[in-house]
Amino acid sequence: MTLRFPQRLTLSAFVTLLLALATVMTAPHAEAAEYRYRSYVTGYSYWDNTPAGSATIAYPRTWYPTRHTRAGGTGTYSDPITVAVGHSISGGVDTPLFKPGTRFYIPNLRRYFIVEDTCGDGPRPQLSACWTGFPKGPTGAQNWLDVWVGGAKASRSVSDSCMSAITKTVTAIIRPRSDYVVVSGDIKRQPVHQAARQHRCATLTT
Repeated sequence: MTLRFPQRLTLSAFVTLLLALATVMTAPHAEAAEYRYRSYVTGYSYWDNTPAGSATIAYPRTWYPTRHTRAGGTGTYSDPITVAVGHSISGGVDTPLFKPGTRFYIPNLRRYFIVEDTCGDGPRPQLSACWTGFPKGPTGAQNWLDVWVGGAKASRSVSDSCMSAITKTVTAIIRPRSDYVVVSGDIKRQPVHQAARQHRCATLTT
């Protein structure tokens, strides 16, 4: 687009024009506002990641606007925990449901999360977990979020029980503000005392 200015433009009019252009160029996009979803939340761990026994992620910060090179995080706004989302492959192009680096806050887990991984394997992951198959409808979910629970320092059975405990449809906030209540740390923590070992997740709320 070509802008045409009158030959005689007063200084005050020129300043007004510059301010107007600056307002347009810096105005926040509508998508910047936080939004609440009903999300089907599940967990994945060190034990059932792909490859198993690893913290490998699809979108490391080396190449993407994310925070980590391996699955992790403490759950704060500045250090959100890895979350995997559904993705589709079409024409050789792999497209996640949410862009890498997208933040979420899940109130019942009291932690922030960031999209750094994908959920669903094979040549057509859009036909499998995290893209379809979750409870929908008026009381169901709008999407599926698979959160990293850690578990490298816990047994597989304890990690599995933790993942089972958090599996439910809950509220999730996309592009959240930075001041929500946080209880930081792995969702599945290693108990300090042997007697405290339980098949449950740390700091869960209902």
